[in-house]
Amino acid sequence: MARPRLTEGAVYDGFTIGPLLHRGGMAMLHEVTHPDHPGPLLMKVPLLFEGEDPAAIVSFEMEQMIMPRLYGPHVPRFIAAGDFSEQPFIVMERIPGTSLLPRIATLPLPAEEVAAIASRIATALEAIHRQHVVHLDVKPSNILLRESGEAVLIDFGLSHHLQLPDLMEEEFRLPYGTAPYMAPEQVMGVRDNPRSDLFALGALMYFFATGTRPFGDPLTLQDLKRRIWLDPAPPRALNPAVPPWLQETILRCLEVDPARRHPSAAQLAFDLRNPDHVAMTPRAAKLKRDGWRQRLRRRFDPDARPVFRRRTALPGAAPMAPILVVALDIGAPAPVLEAAMRATTSRLLATLPAARVACVNVQRHHWVASDSALDGSGRNRHVQRLVALRHWAAPLGLPEGRVTFHVLEAADPAAALLDYATANAVDHIILGARPASFRKRLLGGISSEVVAQAPCSVTVVRPRAGN
Repeated sequence: MARPRLTEGAVYDGFTIGPLLHRGGMAMLHEVTHPDHPGPLLMKVPLLFEGEDPAAIVSFEMEQMIMPRLYGPHVPRFIAAGDFSEQPFIVMERIPGTSLLPRIATLPLPAEEVAAIASRIATALEAIHRQHVVHLDVKPSNILLRESGEAVLIDFGLSHHLQLPDLMEEEFRLPYGTAPYMAPEQVMGVRDNPRSDLFALGALMYFFATGTRPFGDPLTLQDLKRRIWLDPAPPRALNPAVPPWLQETILRCLEVDPARRHPSAAQLAFDLRNPDHVAMTPRAAKLKRDGWRQRLRRRFDPDARPVFRRRTALPGAAPMAPILVVALDIGAPAPVLEAAMRATTSRLLATLPAARVACVNVQRHHWVASDSALDGSGRNRHVQRLVALRHWAAPLGLPEGRVTFHVLEAADPAAALLDYATANAVDHIILGARPASFRKRLLGGISSEVVAQAPCSVTVVRPRAGN
């Protein structure tokens, strides 16, 4: 059973739990040891307490999928992972030293030091971009420096692997990230552009060079969107010691349109290491923000607004694999119906060999009364439903990446399914038909509402009488 808190001295899968080192917004970090894995190790465990954001669970699933695929000196070495059915965790190499977060107390830093740190981070970003990962949460606390000098990127819970389904995008409509560093396209829901990480690095460089965050610390989505039309004060206006070449580099990273940023993290790293080769533009000489006419035009003129598109939607991109949603009522198990739905899913997969199966359950919330995230035994309800979805799908024998699991939380299950299908361009929905009841005759069933309004094909499965 998944535990919200681990006990020091306990042993899980051979790992002995040490002291709690850090509790973040979505997970806790414990020191651990294992006889077969020498060296300092960390165990990351998702927050499963009452009142925690369900995104903590989904982001942990993403990190469990992404970390085993990453390698090299710029990421922690992956050791092991634990399943949600027992105890979810990720064990990784513990990098000696601290993050860049303590450096904030010493800002602003000299330009040469800002460039040296940023060039190492850009090299690390290039390494993960080549492995098809966009980090999407580049900030001082997520960057460590090895004793050998390499920057190490940590915390891939909000990241997107370009060859894996993006569970964060599929389940949540609001952007996730750290507000001062989020790229405009990320604010608008686009999560697959590596240049989003260059924007975040530009915001970090601006902060380290001036001691001021370029867009403050916005608290609302409306405040986040201001960066689309309101440019920051040029760094040299805040700190005249910033050389023009560094201002040029920083402001290029902070361009609203991703196409106007550096083409790659490698090219950004080259500029940071070779100031004499930086091509100067009017950005280098700016000493004040753009005038109010330019800002008003960017804000209100449709022709002046950038259009943020997913890379997969650009001309010449590979077509997306079809998505087949299976909506399962985990709260009221019916073995015969579930078996019939599995058989229907298998038949459809035979005709769609590249399709991905998204197993979906809606955890229903009451309109007025608050619902507990934990059951009577202290187990997280969201996690228990994820485990049940995985159990249902196991006989299909699909590899990771071709089957995903989603627990949606909503007061209206039909509306939640319809919203998921529309937002994610679902190709087919499989629903189970429940036995007739007075309530169903009076109010109508979920399946009838989905069939009537779905933006795709719908198959309603009803077991034969007598089965």
